[in-house]
Amino acid sequence: MITTAAAHDAILAAMPAFDSNTVPVDQATGRILRQSVMAERDQPPFDRVMMDGIAIKFSLFNAGTRKFPIQSTQNAGDERQLLRSGNCIEIMTGASLPEGADCIVPVERITVRDGSAEIEAGYVTEERQFIHARASDHAKGAVLLTPGTRISPMDIAVITSCGLTEVQVARSPVVRVISTGNELVPAGAPIEPHQIRMSNGPAIIAMLGQHGYATSEHDHIKDDLALLKERIATHLDETDLLVLSGGVSMGKADYLPQVLEDLGVKVVFHKVSQRPGKPMWFGIGPTMQAVFALPGNPVSTLVCCRQYVIPALNTASGLSERPPEFAALAQDVTFKPKLTCFLPVKLVSSVGGPVLAMPVHTNTSGDFASLSGTDGYVELAREESNFPTGTAVRLHRW
Repeated sequence: MITTAAAHDAILAAMPAFDSNTVPVDQATGRILRQSVMAERDQPPFDRVMMDGIAIKFSLFNAGTRKFPIQSTQNAGDERQLLRSGNCIEIMTGASLPEGADCIVPVERITVRDGSAEIEAGYVTEERQFIHARASDHAKGAVLLTPGTRISPMDIAVITSCGLTEVQVARSPVVRVISTGNELVPAGAPIEPHQIRMSNGPAIIAMLGQHGYATSEHDHIKDDLALLKERIATHLDETDLLVLSGGVSMGKADYLPQVLEDLGVKVVFHKVSQRPGKPMWFGIGPTMQAVFALPGNPVSTLVCCRQYVIPALNTASGLSERPPEFAALAQDVTFKPKLTCFLPVKLVSSVGGPVLAMPVHTNTSGDFASLSGTDGYVELAREESNFPTGTAVRLHRW
């Protein structure tokens, strides 16, 4: 067995980089950016008025003037006007600052009568009040987004503000998820007492979608050697990444390691020093397809998918890696096997302190119902057995 760290490093080192393509901006949300996005203009591109009111010359106010003849009105989007000496211009939020003006007095602080605006007694203002200075957010040519960003709705605002109608992103990988086993029956189909519902495949598809890989497809193949070879060969020809669930342990019907070897998939490792998920298998296909064979127990499947498959897809897509996240254990934990423990947790709010992780102990690695409501899992080092309350541990959110 190799360690979890060695497994992680081996997977990422083996992953090829997915190609890039260009997509319209309205199709870019959730995709991974492969270009720099630079500011088309200064932001704001002019001295921007921040309040409805009047634009005045501050030096006149400072000298005691409180009543200003209204010269004109300037709305957002209107051409910039020239303020004549002694006057004011009625101004709207978002308009460019009139030439010659350097102070905005809010509409709530003025009274308009007989064509003039009078500022209320006792009002205090200052030069450049309620003016959003040109280029104070960023200057033209500034790099606003870098390659490796997963594009969010907020990033769409940035991209469109730069005048772009399309962007370069990582190609969406072709991913197939295969459930194996004679005992599996999909939801909605008649089921016998000796059979179980198929849950791993749909859960993996959902997890991939949650992380931005929503084009994955699912297949179910029974434990038949010839059928497994035929169908997996087809999937290998059509995919960038293959995720198999079940059939990877030591039983007589666990055909997958042999099938994958026969199909030219080179094993990188088989078995990881962890619980749950020790039997996990990883290899690289003849045309650089990544192949993950995950243990069939549901908790093992989901932990291995989140721990290894998602980072592999992120790396191949060029997603920038985030700093590790840590939490403090909310209660004592004892774990005796000399294996890395991936322990499901619920996060508990902590006022003024670290994030607290409340352990959720599953009955077995088949007890997937216990995972509902958990926020992720923590990583307990295999060198230790006792983890007191308050111990800082690595947190992996689902």
